[in-house]
Amino acid sequence: MKRNRIFKSFLIIPLVILSSCNDFLDVNDTPNNPLSVPPSTLLPTTLIGAAFSNGNELNRFSSTIMDYTAGASNNPAAYDIYNTNGADFGNQWRFELYGGSIIASEKLIEAGNKVESKAYVGIAKIMKAYSFSIATDVWGDVPYSQSSKGDTEDILQPRIDKQEDIYKGNSSLGIQSLFDLIREGIADLGATSVIKPATDDVVYGGNLTNWQKAGYSLMLKLALTISDREPALATSIINEVVAANLFIGQNSENLSVKFGGSTGSQSPLHTWTSVSSFQNDMMVSTGYLNLLQGLNDPRLTKFVTKPATNYVTIANGFRGTLPTPTTTWSKWGAGVVGASGVGPVRLLTAAQTAFILAEAKLLFPGINTPAGKTANELYRDGITASLTEAGVTTADITTYLATAAGNLTGTTEQQREQIITQKYIAGTGNGLEAWNDYRRTGYPAFAEHQNAVGIDAKRPRRAQYIDQEVQRNPAFSPAVLPNVNVWWDVN
Repeated sequence: MKRNRIFKSFLIIPLVILSSCNDFLDVNDTPNNPLSVPPSTLLPTTLIGAAFSNGNELNRFSSTIMDYTAGASNNPAAYDIYNTNGADFGNQWRFELYGGSIIASEKLIEAGNKVESKAYVGIAKIMKAYSFSIATDVWGDVPYSQSSKGDTEDILQPRIDKQEDIYKGNSSLGIQSLFDLIREGIADLGATSVIKPATDDVVYGGNLTNWQKAGYSLMLKLALTISDREPALATSIINEVVAANLFIGQNSENLSVKFGGSTGSQSPLHTWTSVSSFQNDMMVSTGYLNLLQGLNDPRLTKFVTKPATNYVTIANGFRGTLPTPTTTWSKWGAGVVGASGVGPVRLLTAAQTAFILAEAKLLFPGINTPAGKTANELYRDGITASLTEAGVTTADITTYLATAAGNLTGTTEQQREQIITQKYIAGTGNGLEAWNDYRRTGYPAFAEHQNAVGIDAKRPRRAQYIDQEVQRNPAFSPAVLPNVNVWWDVN
């Protein structure tokens, strides 16, 4: 039997299953790559692996260029002035995505099919689509249709599929769209299964209806991602989801992956913020602090620590003397990393879904919405969901919604900026989503960083292909530079 060898991977026993592990989770390690094992073992590995792919180094990069955090030293200091190249993200490409969450999803599909348990297969297809969306949104055209054949093929130099084909499909090339992959997963969730997930499902505890909602919410996210490039297709998909009336609508349905509370099992957000050798690489950005203070946002105290009398932050691209001591630096608080670092890493949320629907309703006249809600009602739903999950009191939520931030006003473009700004705040901790939105819309409208270099002294539009793949696979040549827009990015 042939084993997938597209990307050399290592057998790494899952370090974080349910709530504990014994080994330290380095910021560049990932708990993935199981061999042939039961679906009940593969499922938590797949879920944690996807969360790790989102929350680890790619998050340090995107959170820094998107002004959530500012780089103080090492890689984040380079990211902060847009200094990136093909030497970055090799571990994320090879071990966290292609050798990690993507192949783990494929193994789970195989294992579920072997024991006639479509419930596992359905979850795996949804998470496979999620992981591939990270890859293509970060790098653009990537291996897709030939990159996760499991035990059936041995393709050492896979074809690089166009991002357009990954999103829309291309039957002549045998490329299934991400949307059809998710649709298959949702259908599998409703099929007969010999065994079904239970406690091995570290997100929903085996609630398959919630997994269907997660699948449909992922379709909403991906549809909005391509909406400026393909408005008719995006409208059709969004209306399909609304008609199904299955999407994440409350915080208890969030696709959020929890980690353990002991050292070595904690969320990667917590690890690189507080307990690893990388903990002083970055702090909260002054731009982020100013945004929340300017709105008198009650989430500030939940999201950001204040070890000293005042918040201690730096501006993005700052190259002066860093504040001392480092123990006074403002970093992510429990509202982002969770108590004792348990997370969760939030992949899809009720707030995010509401903001997606609000933006779609605002921009596209053919959009249907749940219960006929207006863009403003959906916008307020998103704010409320975020404030509630952050632990803001009902009275303070009412007060915040009564401020200028609580209602959409102005031109269509000004309202879109309001939606994206609130979505940005609600998504604190998920830099990749903010980067996607910025590339689509130009919002939030942060200034370029001080001392910026890179290709053109502007925020990267993509990551550069990693050096190892460019050297190994001729399909990656010539390398695409970070200032080149991905297909869906028409901004």
